[in-house]
Amino acid sequence: MSDAKTLIDETVKANDVVLYMKGTKDMPQCGFSSRVAGVLNFMGVDYQDVNVLADETIRQGIKDYSDWPTIPQLYVKGEFVGGCDIITEMTLSGELDTLLESNGVAFNKEAADKIREANA
Repeated sequence: MSDAKTLIDETVKANDVVLYMKGTKDMPQCGFSSRVAGVLNFMGVDYQDVNVLADETIRQGIKDYSDWPTIPQLYVKGEFVGGCDIITEMTLSGELDTLLESNGVAFNKEAADKIREANA
């Protein structure tokens, strides 16, 4: 296993929620990363952010690890969930709430409801 793959594997397994993104949760550096981080931040999800712009081997490594070509990428309990479009759809449908609840990940349900209300 390559060093990047090993590091990625250890990171997604050691944290309940991980977001591989461009930038950081406090300073996203692309619109797609900003959208997903914004949803997680607003919902109060405790997650590990990994800035792929800081390390080219991680940037390419995460695409190889998931067999998914784009960033951001969200992982919950070691499982790849999806990128920006999938997370947006899951948030609006309530599927993200269900996924977090079923995995014992704390989040603010009222905040999640507000996102859906604002996008209805």
